[in-house]
Amino acid sequence: MPFSASYAPSRQHETLGPDFYDPVQAADFPERILRFRNQAWSERVGLGALTHDEWLAHFGGFSPLPGSFSAPLALRYHGHQFRSYNPELGDGRGFLFAQLRDDSGRLLDLGTKGSGQTPWSRSGDGRLTLKGGVREALATELLESLGVETSKTFSLVETGEALYRNDEPSPTRSGVLVRLSHSHVRIGTFQRLMYLSERDNLAKLLDYSIQTYMPDVWRDDIGERATAFVREVSGRVARMGAQWTAAGFVHGVLNTDNINITGESFDYGPWRFLPVLDLGFTAAYFDATGLYNYGRQPQALLWNLMRLAECLTPFAPASALEEAVSAFEPAFEAEFRAAVHRRMGVREPAERREPGLAQALWTFLAESRIPFERTFFDWRGGMASEARAMESPFSGFYTSEAFAPVRAELAGLEPIDAARLDQADPAGAGPCTLLIDEVEAIWAPIAERDDWSAFDAKIAAIRKMRAGA
Repeated sequence: MPFSASYAPSRQHETLGPDFYDPVQAADFPERILRFRNQAWSERVGLGALTHDEWLAHFGGFSPLPGSFSAPLALRYHGHQFRSYNPELGDGRGFLFAQLRDDSGRLLDLGTKGSGQTPWSRSGDGRLTLKGGVREALATELLESLGVETSKTFSLVETGEALYRNDEPSPTRSGVLVRLSHSHVRIGTFQRLMYLSERDNLAKLLDYSIQTYMPDVWRDDIGERATAFVREVSGRVARMGAQWTAAGFVHGVLNTDNINITGESFDYGPWRFLPVLDLGFTAAYFDATGLYNYGRQPQALLWNLMRLAECLTPFAPASALEEAVSAFEPAFEAEFRAAVHRRMGVREPAERREPGLAQALWTFLAESRIPFERTFFDWRGGMASEARAMESPFSGFYTSEAFAPVRAELAGLEPIDAARLDQADPAGAGPCTLLIDEVEAIWAPIAERDDWSAFDAKIAAIRKMRAGA
């Protein structure tokens, strides 16, 4: 098999023991048609030289990767779903297929979505609609380009089954997705052990998580390392939430089983990007109360972190754990400011200004209702892009009184990369976006005539933006 010298497989998760997972077998799909292959990331984990057939054997048929798990592992976890506790969760249509290290030595997971039934499937068929896989591939590609810590869509294979779903026209096509992610240890993984009163396994999971993903957090005293762990996870989750906010992204389902300990966004269902800044914008049609709308996402993440802290009360005082969670809010504010400066392509000032670029820009976006991505596109690099911004179709917004505070904040800020300022837009294409109508327009020709050209073009456009071309 053509694995490169950088291929470094792992079986790290097995060291937790059989109380944490169930070995399973993947579904035997009638067809395997490769629809998406993430070549850049496959090269980073030593799999870039796999042939087409070898790729399908591993990521459509789930033949084990040498040196990793001999059988896939369906992970066990519980979780709060829209704040109602559900003790019947777990990997119901996915599993941990393999672990391996990237070119910097970081441990990564290859997890699946739509790979068949497991002991945790309940009444589900364990499958994924092809449209769901397409949507996840698009979301992860754009979020990565916008600087969000996210899982990567590694592979998407069409599997030749007709699926029936209540929320889209049926029958619909099926697919199996493989994601590359830093960790699949979730807040819900801890919740399950607390619910079952498995104190020894809870301590084992705590120590595994620290030693595997954040060794600098280790403390000899278990109470101290529990609080240090919660503080670290709070900071990482705050970073993720701040990056979502700066990207105008709404995840849609912020249940505790969808938040992992490394603070990396994953498991994309009814996601949306904002057309305009709207704090009440809700992604999921079934989120009737707007619990997880755009403006409430930080609050939802903080609530979930409090559930993690509760799980560790056997080892540390509740007051100490609550204090550790309080790291979330200042971390969120700092990470949001940093994310906005990165997105605007300007260096954050050495000393904090008041009100600051982030607040000035968000006030302008809320008052003006200008398309959310447009100002980032027009003003990338700050005042160095003024002439280009004033040629924008939206230049009238930038001469308004509402924009004056943004202009004042941009004054004196240096571009991060002057070489990336030339984003002339002679064709009037504007910024690269993924609004819901665009996603539906990408899917329509796939559904109607198996035409993937719009999907391929959008992936290419996103990657072009990422490269600064």
